[in-house]
Amino acid sequence: MEKNNLGKFHLDVFKELGNIGSGNALISLSKLINRRVEMHVPTINILEYGEVAELMGGAEVPVVGILLDFTGDIRGCIMFVLEPQYAYSLIGVLRNKNVQDITELGEIDVSALKEVGNILAGAYLSALTKISKLDILPSVPYFAYDMAGAILSVPAIQFGQMSDNILYIETFFAEGTNNIMGKCFLIPDWVSSDILLKALGVKQDGWNH
Repeated sequence: MEKNNLGKFHLDVFKELGNIGSGNALISLSKLINRRVEMHVPTINILEYGEVAELMGGAEVPVVGILLDFTGDIRGCIMFVLEPQYAYSLIGVLRNKNVQDITELGEIDVSALKEVGNILAGAYLSALTKISKLDILPSVPYFAYDMAGAILSVPAIQFGQMSDNILYIETFFAEGTNNIMGKCFLIPDWVSSDILLKALGVKQDGWNH
């Protein structure tokens, strides 16, 4: 999907996806920590694959990633990516623990991060299922700490040829004085791109392979 060819209707479809998903995630996160969580209206965009690493500060920048595969009517990967400092803040919210370095994360901390990633990714995939009427089945989440470029290579390694275009959802939420920004990337494989667009009512000739 060439970004310059996106019409208002197309963007509205994806914004609705982000809004529904964020609303669902907000409720689940508040229940998880048993405290009020505030979430801003998400920023939605379509990115080319090559733009994603730049968005995260470069291919060699270390990031924390929670990744889920999805299968069913479409196949691909959804990633929840955090800059390390936001991951540490999130651990502070979840476990009331002060973390300053990735080496300080224990098994329970990693499980807590995976649970948040699972909530967010699951919320967006559920919203996508509701809007598209497609059957989408997420995997269990897995954790990665690596350079952004290495994490971004995972979908291609797992699924082969991926779509050149990625749905980007910037998620910003706050609990008390803790402000946390995460980046969600929905990456379908090549074949699934056309299936998804057709299900969402977007003309297939707007998608760029």
